[in-house]
Amino acid sequence: MHFDHDLQSMQEMRNAVKRAKEAQLQYMSFTQVQVDEIVKQAANAAYAKSLSLARMAVEETGMGIAEHKKLKNEVGSKAVYESIKDEKTVGIIREDQVNKVTEIAYPYGVIAGIIPTTNPTSTAIFKALIALKTRNAIVVSPHPRAVKCTVEALKIVNEAAVQAGAPEGLIGWISKPSMSATNELMKHPDINLILATGGGGLVRAAYSSGKPAYGVGPGNVPCYIEKTAKVDQSVRMIIDSKSFDNGTICATEQSIVVDRNIKEMTMRELKNNGAYLLNTREKAALEKVISPSPGKLNPDIVGQSAVKIASMAGIQVPDDTRVLIAEETEIGKDIPFSIEKLSPVFALYTAESCQEAKEICLQLLNLGGRGHSLSLHTNDYEVAKEFALEMPVSRMMVNTLSSIGAVGATTGLLPSLTLGCGSFGGNITSDNVTARHLINIKRMAYGTKEVTIPRPAATSSIAEKEQASQDVDHIVSQVLQQVSPDGEVDAKMIADMVNQVIKKYQTN
Repeated sequence: MHFDHDLQSMQEMRNAVKRAKEAQLQYMSFTQVQVDEIVKQAANAAYAKSLSLARMAVEETGMGIAEHKKLKNEVGSKAVYESIKDEKTVGIIREDQVNKVTEIAYPYGVIAGIIPTTNPTSTAIFKALIALKTRNAIVVSPHPRAVKCTVEALKIVNEAAVQAGAPEGLIGWISKPSMSATNELMKHPDINLILATGGGGLVRAAYSSGKPAYGVGPGNVPCYIEKTAKVDQSVRMIIDSKSFDNGTICATEQSIVVDRNIKEMTMRELKNNGAYLLNTREKAALEKVISPSPGKLNPDIVGQSAVKIASMAGIQVPDDTRVLIAEETEIGKDIPFSIEKLSPVFALYTAESCQEAKEICLQLLNLGGRGHSLSLHTNDYEVAKEFALEMPVSRMMVNTLSSIGAVGATTGLLPSLTLGCGSFGGNITSDNVTARHLINIKRMAYGTKEVTIPRPAATSSIAEKEQASQDVDHIVSQVLQQVSPDGEVDAKMIADMVNQVIKKYQTN
């Protein structure tokens, strides 16, 4: 019997959410010690399968390089675990004895996890671990082109977690994903938070779902090689970064901006490190492959090797070519080399000054990468500080590989496979999202300051004033009646005396 795919997907999603909610209610009673043991075992299990999961991802998606995906899986498992293992996420997490404020953590509940096709297994492992650490349940919607490897990664984490004592159903997934089921997952009444990593349309859907959501925007990362940089070292890192997993990490450098006075040296080093410099004819041919229609990236080049992409454009390049580079002077949606390419393809811009380099970088970011990341190679701290202060990005990697530096592999940034873009990119956070973003904090605060509440000043209405005036007139009239007709009477003096009496009476 044939069942409609969308209906199956929808029912599977609803069942997973139901089980997740029930499991999460049980998980609420777990102690920090129990939670930490579950996370440790789950992380170790995923780490042990890093290579096999990487191979599955490459085979299923046709993107990237297995050895590189292995490293991403190791970051998503072991590095993430090391960064969160000592965090308190259960019960009282902080006590301020001086100010008498106690902070208590509590989970969101059930999280909807959206996984991209570019980093499917590493992102799934990462999201499952930070959900476990914070006593949340998670239901994952994989990308349709990466279902098998994503589900396998989740199964590995789930089995290890259950063996360590976690409730069944705490980690769920949709094995037959559909767009309708994913949208309904994000709107499901029992979903309390959305953790979305994917394309712009998906992230917008997460933010418009009516639920709290962490979504990340695109990264069109400029890379500036400033005149004081160690060119040979910088170029080697840039090519290593751009070719890492064939450019599938959103923090990967997309365009090089180089100072004019070190351009010749830079071009030489690019060639020495496996870059192929396209001529005018080859550039024109590749532009049609990168973006068949203005502003739209050809998904067929995402995560593919430089050699394969060149062949798609009818260009013959050496077999050891690692990246393709074309010189560019323009920036815009209709300029294919200037957009985010998610592949080992570079635009190269020449700057006459640091100020012009900043302007080029800003234009590239405004085109599609605001809030994400910027890469800088320099030995001038003042230049680095100037860029950090002025560029609309949430992270700036200096003298390192931008792709894996942004996710915490070569920098002190928190290991994460979900990189927030802040208000620059329309995101709720600019952080590398991690466990601390998946807990709420309630606070118990004792009184520590004495405050005297002033009493309101006495006020009289117009009616009260008119009544007082009438009362004075009445008293004066009564006094005059008691005075002898022949006696001299000073009515004003009597009125003043009565007013003084009334005023004294009102103030008592």
